[in-house]
Amino acid sequence: MDTVSSALPLILTLAATGVFAGILAGLLGVGGGIVIVPVLFFVFQGLGVSADSSMVIATATSLATIIPTSLSSIRAHHAKGNVDFALLKIWGPFVLAGVLLASYLVTIAEGVWLTTLFGVIATLAALNMLLRASSPPMFQRLPSKAGQSIMAALIGLFSALVGIGGGTLSVPTLTACNYPAHRAVGTAAAIGLIISLPAAVTLLIAGQTPADAPAGTYGLVNLLGFVCIVPLTVLFAPVGARIAHALDAAVLKKVFAVVLLITGLRMLAQVIL
Repeated sequence: MDTVSSALPLILTLAATGVFAGILAGLLGVGGGIVIVPVLFFVFQGLGVSADSSMVIATATSLATIIPTSLSSIRAHHAKGNVDFALLKIWGPFVLAGVLLASYLVTIAEGVWLTTLFGVIATLAALNMLLRASSPPMFQRLPSKAGQSIMAALIGLFSALVGIGGGTLSVPTLTACNYPAHRAVGTAAAIGLIISLPAAVTLLIAGQTPADAPAGTYGLVNLLGFVCIVPLTVLFAPVGARIAHALDAAVLKKVFAVVLLITGLRMLAQVIL
């Protein structure tokens, strides 16, 4: 009973993370990782896990949870015709190449570098949401196939390095090139699957479990986090997708951007201070 009581706050925290991440996955196409990674990072440290171990386990666990979330979100967006499979044929191989390189780097990198990278990406993503929400596109069209291949590889690389699904980087990249916003969100869900599936499997099988890893960690994936978060992300991703098509999400995006900015700066502060 004492064990269950002591674990209950952690389970409730993980469940709440799953609800929020699922809604955001459908609403913003961010794959949920932008929420899951920092929550797990701080929760694991609260359990006595080192910051380095917390970050690599949070990254791998987040990628694992994004797999079913992406599948659920893809179905919802595909039903509305917002998944661009022609673009995915061009981007997919290069996203995958970036992901495979990142998966190897995560197994050898120190957590402090991953924490710094996440903090930088989160901060830049938040500033982009706040400052460019109503700005016109920077370009009139996507670049050539060569340019798109570079973009796709970098999105795969940086997304897998910090445990995010790809929407955080691919949605602003696509919309900056005058790509329709709803179609960008739907296509980002599919990009999230290309990122999360190979990365999570690699880190589950090839990752070496840290000595101070929390209970239930296999490879670099914490199975308790996965089990608590996944059912709720799958359940609530379609809810987010419906909200995205029924409401003007500008206010919600700004609120999320402020929270994300604070989170990114807090993670950077932990590294610097």
